[in-house]
Amino acid sequence: MSEKISLAHGDGGELAHKLIQDVFVNAFRHFEQSKLDSAILSCDADKIAISTDTFVVSPIFYPGGNIGKLAVAGTVNDIAVSGAVPHYLTSGFIIEEGFLLKDLIEIVESMATEAKKAGVSIIAGDTKVVEAGSADGIYINTTGFGSIKKDRIDPDKMQAGDSIIISGTLGDHGIAILAARGELGIKTELKSDCASLNYMIDAVLKTSDKVRIMRDPTRGGLATTLVEICEDFHVSMEIREEDIPVKREVHGACDILGYEPIYLANEGKIIFIVAKSDEQKVLDTIRDFTEGVDAKIIGEITDVGSSKLFLRTELGTTRRLNRLSGILLPRIC
Repeated sequence: MSEKISLAHGDGGELAHKLIQDVFVNAFRHFEQSKLDSAILSCDADKIAISTDTFVVSPIFYPGGNIGKLAVAGTVNDIAVSGAVPHYLTSGFIIEEGFLLKDLIEIVESMATEAKKAGVSIIAGDTKVVEAGSADGIYINTTGFGSIKKDRIDPDKMQAGDSIIISGTLGDHGIAILAARGELGIKTELKSDCASLNYMIDAVLKTSDKVRIMRDPTRGGLATTLVEICEDFHVSMEIREEDIPVKREVHGACDILGYEPIYLANEGKIIFIVAKSDEQKVLDTIRDFTEGVDAKIIGEITDVGSSKLFLRTELGTTRRLNRLSGILLPRIC
């Protein structure tokens, strides 16, 4: 097979067939599904959760992951935070003419590895090849499917006193990506936090039946995600700056660049809002996982009926937080 992707790999002919069979089918192991134009599924569930996302991260390879791992983990997490158990993914690839075949194989194999870790199957997909200059190497679209046998979260039960927990340090992904671009001269050993967290989420839901809502704070970070929850469900919250976990390297980069860690992207963190009575056992469950050892209780819901997010600073003052305004870090996921 050619060492680079050509337009012929997307024309439906012999090269396209070999690419699909040798790279995608071989990695994802969907031998039976590949014989049909669609995957045929059965699902024993009261409800089905579906989420789709498109990944355009730059650079494609970065410390701690690559676009393929990110595509799987990001979609798995989106399904899991809805209270569903992820089962299946589909994947669509837009590949630029001239893209190195070895890089494509590495990306696809990383997707297969991450899917296996998460216990999901990649069951269908599509590949398109576009002319050189029409894309930045490769873009990936994934759609995830999960099952809900019974509702395990209820955002409408949020009330004053409920606790806000973050599963780990903020901004690791954003700063790792920025450093990998090499544009601002920042050097760090920091790795992206990109990871599938469905097993952690499932363990929390088995521990507590008082989880109100979960979200993954990706683009826009912690602050933007919490503002969205406040506005969608008409609650107000206060988070404490001193309790928000941030690594020294992230703090240092933010000091240089004028960023706030609470607005940086994350790809391996979950926000849990739980009843005050269950906060400690939920926190202990999260910390049982490698990805959750730095989990902290960072605030609480202060009021139901209004829709505001406040930050209590380390100086003891309080300021209102809003959504991220403008572009902080483009092409982050």
